[in-house]
Amino acid sequence: MDLTSLDRIRAAHDRTELALGPRSAPLAGGTWLFSEEQPHLEELVDLTTLGWPAVEVSSSGLLLAATCTIRTLVDLPPVPGWTSQHLVAQCARSLVASEKIWDWATVGGNLCVALPAGAMTSLTVALDATAVVWTPDGGERREPVASFVTGVRTTTLGPGEVLRAVSIPTEALAQPAAFRRVALTRHGRSGAIVIGRRPADGGLVVTLTAGVTRPQRLAFSQLPGSDELRAAIEQVDDWYDDPHGAPDWRRAMTLRLAEQVREELA
Repeated sequence: MDLTSLDRIRAAHDRTELALGPRSAPLAGGTWLFSEEQPHLEELVDLTTLGWPAVEVSSSGLLLAATCTIRTLVDLPPVPGWTSQHLVAQCARSLVASEKIWDWATVGGNLCVALPAGAMTSLTVALDATAVVWTPDGGERREPVASFVTGVRTTTLGPGEVLRAVSIPTEALAQPAAFRRVALTRHGRSGAIVIGRRPADGGLVVTLTAGVTRPQRLAFSQLPGSDELRAAIEQVDDWYDDPHGAPDWRRAMTLRLAEQVREELA
């Protein structure tokens, strides 16, 4: 779609050129920005010209540039010891889009749009990822992705802040994980996604996305029984409501999927 309100698209080549005004927005893949009118914007600042390495693998884990495309992440060769790497492809396939979109859509863009069904939100919250944010004063702050996404289309990004990267720790990547997803139709938008992970201490971490307005992370010090898991999920009170699923259906499906995840990881 043509964005008729735009006056310019500016390429940023270093951090000093990242200044964002009240009617500016960062541009990475643009798959969402160009999907509908953006009448509040006059300028886009292209982040892809900054030359950030898309993927960095190290002993401490995985560092993904905000501009890393989903295709690049999916095509990352298997890393020995990363037991939960299969979640990457499973989450990517949960996007309601042709795989061609993977060539353009970015990890950072998917997080910053903050839709309940955001596939990269599901992935990174499930793997205890940290958001690396550049602040307009030249500094940097970090916070869990689980708290970075605060609701439907809302994040903790302040004026002038830019998501620089997402850091996923080796510890989470090395732990067994299970994935479940449901939608109203075979190729429909995710109605509920549940991802479980077994830490080395024998506990269980369960992440709920798509069915809720913001990510929910439930941590148990030991493997919970069915009743304990159900009780924890029943404390959640922000079930999402849109044409892709009513709140009571999303809740019921989340409970069902969570029990399947618990049983798989038991």
